[in-house]
Amino acid sequence: MDIYPFAQRQFDEHLKSNRYPGRGLVIGRSDTEAAWLQIYWIMGRSASSQNRRFVAVGPTLRTEPIDPKGIADPSLLIYEAMLELPGRYLVSNGDQTRTLYETLSADGTFEAAQAQRQREPDAPHYTPRITGLLTLLPDEQSLTLGILKANPADAALTDRFSYRPALPPAGLGVGLTTYAGDGNPIPCFRGDPLLLPCKGSVEAVLHAYWEALNPEYRVALAVKRIPNDGRASTILVRNRFDG
Repeated sequence: MDIYPFAQRQFDEHLKSNRYPGRGLVIGRSDTEAAWLQIYWIMGRSASSQNRRFVAVGPTLRTEPIDPKGIADPSLLIYEAMLELPGRYLVSNGDQTRTLYETLSADGTFEAAQAQRQREPDAPHYTPRITGLLTLLPDEQSLTLGILKANPADAALTDRFSYRPALPPAGLGVGLTTYAGDGNPIPCFRGDPLLLPCKGSVEAVLHAYWEALNPEYRVALAVKRIPNDGRASTILVRNRFDG
């Protein structure tokens, strides 16, 4: 099986042809240089959700309001989306990025951080919390993904799923989105993590994912470049409402 066409089909079906995959993250390996990539984007249907942009300061990516008065619930919309610890690169769609950062700093585990949190309390959608961790330590190189979803029988409960896929080859990444598509309530993501392309330069990857997202709902997208040789990471950002 040629895995690259399969990844492109998943990209086309779940992102390019999907009206509303929601927020999404991908962790992958560059095919043009010795580097890893973390991709994160936000989409929004409401004016409040669209009233945001990404701001990158060093290795940290955060969301920021364009008009602070237009944010309905800052606790769900304003957060650090990417953080770093030595050899560990974190990305998520909410303030659970900080929970994971603090848990790992105290020698805890990914699953211990997940256990502290629940799906978002935004009834009736109950948006999933999606989280990714890339570990590049001398004694461990691994990729971990997690999703917290409302239990289908009782939305007051949270189902917690963790995935530890093998590290992808160059030009591929593994990712999650919050939703399966548009709707009311919005159907949450289902199934295993997606295998997705990460081909070309950082700029090319950002452009490909940006163009794949529905222009009516896309808000911001970022790609973090993480060199294999330990040099500092860099973040490239595109915001819908900048300029």
